[in-house]
Amino acid sequence: MPPKSLALIDDDADFARVIGEAMEQRGVPVRTFADTHALLASEHAFDFGFYVLDLMVQGSDVYDLIRQLRRRTAAGIVVATRQSGADAFCAALGAGADMFLAKPIGSDQVLQAVEAVNRRAAGSVLASIPWQFDRRAGRLVTPSGLAVELSASDLVVMDCFIEAHGASVTRADLCRRLGRELTIRNYNWLHATIYRLRRRIERATNEVLPVQSQSRVGYVFRAELADV
Repeated sequence: MPPKSLALIDDDADFARVIGEAMEQRGVPVRTFADTHALLASEHAFDFGFYVLDLMVQGSDVYDLIRQLRRRTAAGIVVATRQSGADAFCAALGAGADMFLAKPIGSDQVLQAVEAVNRRAAGSVLASIPWQFDRRAGRLVTPSGLAVELSASDLVVMDCFIEAHGASVTRADLCRRLGRELTIRNYNWLHATIYRLRRRIERATNEVLPVQSQSRVGYVFRAELADV
């Protein structure tokens, strides 16, 4: 999961070239800055999708730059530096960096670090976006915007979750709304109904439906769910 763009703040021309070429092979445009002043003087200093920087570049205080970036953007920040030691590590992460890498380091390691941080950041953003139940259209929309058509029984189940407002929905209530009594046979039928709903979402979107079973109670939708 690569970022949309990357700013590389590093005065090591060879390192910058290798990282720049590796990122651009992944489809990520890279702009290199030899010092902190060059980045801050650029027109879009806080608009990059990711930042990789060395603590030993010239210009203003690099830790202050990290703090500025963290205040102004949610983009990932990876420190890749020749300056080692516990003090540098703690200061960089304390200022707001997401990861600390000690040079010498290969391009593969930098790429993996960038993708790992960006993947977590993307997941955090998605976690704040609600699932949307579009009753009229008969579909469920995931946080990433993918829509899945629902069956008649799925619509009833999702109605129950909407009405519960985050609380548990009992198996008895689900069965009643689906036109059945809670018998042992229908208990298994309900479990299969919920399973099919989960599988429908996962196959169509590769996203996990946040429906959890609660022992001896029922089911709960463990995410924000909006009725649209």
